[in-house]
Amino acid sequence: MSRLIGPLLQLLGLLPLATVALPSSSTGSVCDILNSRFPGSVSYSGDPIYTASVSSYYSGFERALSPSCIFRPTSTAEVSEFVHLVSVNASLQFTIRGGGHTLFTGAANIDGGITVDMRAMNALALSDDHRIASVGGGSIFSDLYPQLVPHNLTVMGGRVPGIGIGGFTTGGGLNFLSRKHGFSCDNIYGYEVVLANGSVVYASASSHRDLWLALKGGSNNFGIVTRFDLATFPQGLMWGGLVLFNYTDHQTINAQAQAFSEFMDPANFDSAADMGLILNFADGSFSIGNSLFYTEPVAYPPVYRPFTSLPSPILDDLGFNNVSGMVAKFGDSLPSRLNRVTELVYSFKNANATIYKHLFQIWEDGCTSLVEAGISGLQVQYLLQPQPVTNGTNSLGQAPGETDIVIGLATVAYDNASDDNTAMIGLQTMVNAQEAILQRAGLYIPFKYLNYADKSQDPFGSYGKANKARVEDVSRRYDPQQMFQRQVPGGFKLFA
Repeated sequence: MSRLIGPLLQLLGLLPLATVALPSSSTGSVCDILNSRFPGSVSYSGDPIYTASVSSYYSGFERALSPSCIFRPTSTAEVSEFVHLVSVNASLQFTIRGGGHTLFTGAANIDGGITVDMRAMNALALSDDHRIASVGGGSIFSDLYPQLVPHNLTVMGGRVPGIGIGGFTTGGGLNFLSRKHGFSCDNIYGYEVVLANGSVVYASASSHRDLWLALKGGSNNFGIVTRFDLATFPQGLMWGGLVLFNYTDHQTINAQAQAFSEFMDPANFDSAADMGLILNFADGSFSIGNSLFYTEPVAYPPVYRPFTSLPSPILDDLGFNNVSGMVAKFGDSLPSRLNRVTELVYSFKNANATIYKHLFQIWEDGCTSLVEAGISGLQVQYLLQPQPVTNGTNSLGQAPGETDIVIGLATVAYDNASDDNTAMIGLQTMVNAQEAILQRAGLYIPFKYLNYADKSQDPFGSYGKANKARVEDVSRRYDPQQMFQRQVPGGFKLFA
């Protein structure tokens, strides 16, 4: 397929733009220049498109920010010209927005700068052999999946609606197929990238390989990715859904701890099985349950028997569906947006049931403390899930082939800004106690999965010194003036 050929894309970076070099410009004047050159691509406060874009962020922290304008490019050339315009004023700041699901303030929105909303760049094209899906840099996975269903194909994207390709894949990416094929970023053939000087390169295993690897975990530190070439995988019906139980049944809690420990035991590894163990507090009550997904058309596979055999679920929607339907159905069980929400992530090697019960108890005690603090609209969740079995073609620093690594994620959601400090202290206290248990048991792993990390955490440092140094070197090589460190404040910065 001609549009996949790297040299043609690299050539774009050598062609001069049909523009005149501009003097140093204010944010407002750059917005106006973009609007004059690309009519309809810029919206301002009060415009319906602006309001819709800002209100569509998942977290209230991001919805509270007001950019000077929102630029919605429709082509790589427009992104390239935008980068040229902002590069002449080193004080002008901007952010890059895809799905807008990162929780913390300023991750993909900005006060007073320019938000580049990539979502109009959402085209999908399959290669002739259907092994590669070329998708626009603003694509939303839940919009891509229905287009792939007629071909009995899928790509390794988000498992809930609304997840954008940009932040998801450059941060790693967890998918239904991750136990078989690794992180989503392990399965990207190439990236079309607009660099800080406005040139366009194609990064792949054979061209700009250093940039290709750095983008697999390095987030928004190198350029704006305008196209992703994703590996496709044959996928028809899969099985799964959500099962919930009453948390007051301690027999069920003990059984869940034992079942998860057995599931994560390498002796029981099944590459078709992806799941999460979920502890939830909401509306004053507790529940415990499982999201179970099996990528083969097999009902109640043996690997899940310790979970599916538990009696008296209060919810059970297990069944067959395609990936698109499974994502939509799973999304129905989750809030479509939250007001104020914070989460902390950590990783560890699989533990025995006793340690899992200790982790559960710490979470329960933490919920009780937060309730006693009188936090309005309190929701607290603790999620355990397998880390992808990576093939190692990324910058994350995780050993290939390991099947017993667990990601732990604790989340607190609430209503009011006045509770920010109380909620964060309570969450940090809970996670500190859980990590201490794991450290004493020799199971704790420093890795912090970027897409779940809070801004107070250091995912790049958790990749290991050598990996972080290589990624930093790539940043200096492709962005010598450090535009994406200084002018793009959002997300995690390599040199923060």
